[in-house]
Amino acid sequence: MIPTVGRIVQYTLSDQDAARITQARLRDVMTEGNSVSAGDVFPMLITRVWGSDPLAAVNGQVFLDGNDNLWVTSVTCGGGHRQYAWPVREG
Repeated sequence: MIPTVGRIVQYTLSDQDAARITQARLRDVMTEGNSVSAGDVFPMLITRVWGSDPLAAVNGQVFLDGNDNLWVTSVTCGGGHRQYAWPVREG
């Protein structure tokens, strides 16, 4: 599949992502959310695509389990931390 703006994919947090989220939540008393760890998977809305092939890097907004989100840049498709994957279709 070729990534396009507006598609929702699954993003896997890295150690650095989890630390950024935790620190941001500690600084902002209005932000609430469940704890996060590297390896956690959340939905991500693609906001920019860098290229036109299936392996193009993307930017996006990761929707966390709370009232905040995480902006990530230059993320590639794959199965590891700090990568996105296409949701598995069921049925």
